[in-house]
Amino acid sequence: MDCIFCEIISGNIPATKVYEDDQTLAFMDIAPANPGHLLVIPKRHHRNIFDIPPETAGKIMEVATKLANAIKAALNSDGLNLFQSNESAAFQEVFHFHLHLIPRWEGDGLVTPWRNKGNDSDQIREIANKIRQHV
Repeated sequence: MDCIFCEIISGNIPATKVYEDDQTLAFMDIAPANPGHLLVIPKRHHRNIFDIPPETAGKIMEVATKLANAIKAALNSDGLNLFQSNESAAFQEVFHFHLHLIPRWEGDGLVTPWRNKGNDSDQIREIANKIRQHV
């Protein structure tokens, strides 16, 4: 498997680690959107949200909560974005599940990644019904 995050986990590629436990690793993003931008990943390879076990996803969120508070305290940020992409159509570039924690400050210049596409309530209900059928 050719996965840069697996290589980081194995120690073959260096990373600036912030947190590590038996299941997860958090390290600084080498191309940060803002200072303090870090990634939280599972140590076991999972391509994305479509194949990560729920308990592993829960552990990632547990660690993200701890680190979000550490980022806010350390950097005095005004807020924080969690960003997670799944498949190329959704901007995933590294196909190992990862959660971005991006500190935010008022006026930092980052923009919303989407625009409102309308609020057709009939369409919203129809789509909700389709999704419910697969839960």
